[in-house]
Amino acid sequence: MIPPPARSRPRHGSGAGFTYLTVLFIVAILAGGLALTGEVWHTTTLREKEAELLYVGNQYRKAIERYYLNGPRQFPRALADLLKDPRKPVTERYLRQIYPDPITGKSEWGLVKGPDGGIAGVHSLSEEAPLKRANFDRLNLDFVGKAKYSEWTFVYGPAAAPAPGASTTQPGAVSPPVATPPFKPPSR
Repeated sequence: MIPPPARSRPRHGSGAGFTYLTVLFIVAILAGGLALTGEVWHTTTLREKEAELLYVGNQYRKAIERYYLNGPRQFPRALADLLKDPRKPVTERYLRQIYPDPITGKSEWGLVKGPDGGIAGVHSLSEEAPLKRANFDRLNLDFVGKAKYSEWTFVYGPAAAPAPGASTTQPGAVSPPVATPPFKPPSR
């Protein structure tokens, strides 16, 4: 009779540990890559929201300016007045819609009161720190070095604006060319 074959014991040598460590190393690399991707995505999203805040805030500033200059020199009493001017018998619009604050996502804005008690400007209610701290265009130079989005105030100041039809250059002086940026609608 032939004896039954001896049972061989499974090997738990270095091969099994090496495979385990390799899988663990790959999982750690994937987790690090996902964390980095998430951080880049968050920063990109915040930069887009900042650009949209600058666009929307300047739209409010321009609408308030047009409202002020297009009638008796007074500021709007509510943001809804920019949608339909209550001072006119016909519908006159300075904004197409009440834009929400891109940073907070809410339609509520901080309001800057004018000398007559109306709305001279708006600002975000977000207390977050902005990514952009410099390199603002000429209209937003006051935002350089601001620590919070709520400090970015989009205000129309009639004292700084020339009277309609008034010249801002000396007689005989050559005015510098003004470069207008291309229109860029806000991304949604």
